[in-house]
Amino acid sequence: MSESLEVERFNSASSWYRLLKKEFESDYYRELEAFLKKERENQIVYPNACDTFRAFELTPFEKVKVVILGQDPYHGPGQATGLSFSVPPGVKFPPSLRNIFKEYQSDLGLQAPFFGNLEPWAEQGVFLLNSALSVRKGVAGSHHEAGWHRFTDRVMKVLSDEKEGLVFILWGKFAQQKALLIDQNRHFILESPHPSPFSAHKGFFGSHPFSKTNALLEQTGKTPIHWSLD
Repeated sequence: MSESLEVERFNSASSWYRLLKKEFESDYYRELEAFLKKERENQIVYPNACDTFRAFELTPFEKVKVVILGQDPYHGPGQATGLSFSVPPGVKFPPSLRNIFKEYQSDLGLQAPFFGNLEPWAEQGVFLLNSALSVRKGVAGSHHEAGWHRFTDRVMKVLSDEKEGLVFILWGKFAQQKALLIDQNRHFILESPHPSPFSAHKGFFGSHPFSKTNALLEQTGKTPIHWSLD
């Protein structure tokens, strides 16, 4: 399935399309589509085209309560799902996800889940967005300059402008650069180092993102997230 056909499916399935229609019709997005078409013809690209907008499909705009921002999809075989940090059931946890689950255990007192599929979070309103929505196999950051950042910057701005009381979880300097797009008078930002093994011990562990998020949601009258994946 090509990205343009995927957008057509996105159009009919999601409330996001009305808010992002101008982006899909823009020159830069057409250039992005052409780039992705060529990449898929000549390279292995993750996730599958049909999962490019999976985060948007599982978390309609009106349901978004929390945003967890990742960098780009996993670039190993069988890992990327279209949801930041998530992997399909049965796939070995990548290092960052393993550390997320360590903090999940410490913060919430829960047992580590058996699977890394985060769809139950997405279905409750946790928008698992990557800054780039595609990547070439084995080459982290390979689609960063293709146009996705302009698109996801717009997504962040729409969320900031059109919603109230969202909790933005920004792990690491890369995600924290997007804080400039968020109106902090209308929303909450939780920042910490990235859960990568290179930085998790510098403040990610012990940051309590899950319990803090639920406290903020309850403060604004929203239903907290049921984080357990059992």
